[in-house]
Amino acid sequence: MELDSTTPIYKQIADDIRHQILIRALTDGDRVMSTTQYATSYRINPATAAKAFAQLIEEGLLVKRRGLGMFVAEGARDRLIAAEYTGFIDQTFSAVVRQAFALGIDANTLIEHIRAISAEGATDQTKE
Repeated sequence: MELDSTTPIYKQIADDIRHQILIRALTDGDRVMSTTQYATSYRINPATAAKAFAQLIEEGLLVKRRGLGMFVAEGARDRLIAAEYTGFIDQTFSAVVRQAFALGIDANTLIEHIRAISAEGATDQTKE
């Protein structure tokens, strides 16, 4: 977490938890650090962590169990992937394709690069 970043701390906390869910460091039913633990660990106001948790609850990624804490919701990763997929295709990937075409890179060359990068990714995943 970067306390001197222009990104609000609560967004950094929410993004970090989303990332942990995506990479399966947190899975369905796992307990998440409490607001007090975040406040102590990062020397922030507990309300800041609570704001991040409220956002993640609204997104259906966390559930609050009274007296027990915050937990990763069932199906959180699938919901997160679905939301991220749409945003990625609509924003990131589309922008890359448009920029490639503007640079004179044709569709076949772009596809070749995607296949090469995909093969590298598959190789990297088998090493883990």
